[in-house]
Amino acid sequence: MLMDYLWLLATAGGAFALGAAVAYAIMRQRPLRPAEKEAQKRKIEELYEHSPEGKPREGLPR
Repeated sequence: MLMDYLWLLATAGGAFALGAAVAYAIMRQRPLRPAEKEAQKRKIEELYEHSPEGKPREGLPR
């Protein structure tokens, strides 16, 4: 009988700990500053302009 409660505590406690860790990580995220957003946008545009072989891509929609 005690083992049943131990397993219940272990599984419920593990699920609670995982949920708490995810909630903590979400709360710790901060929004990007405007300068960081702009730098991110420029880098994404730069990456999409070139193929993996280094050749410029043509005909991409803007």
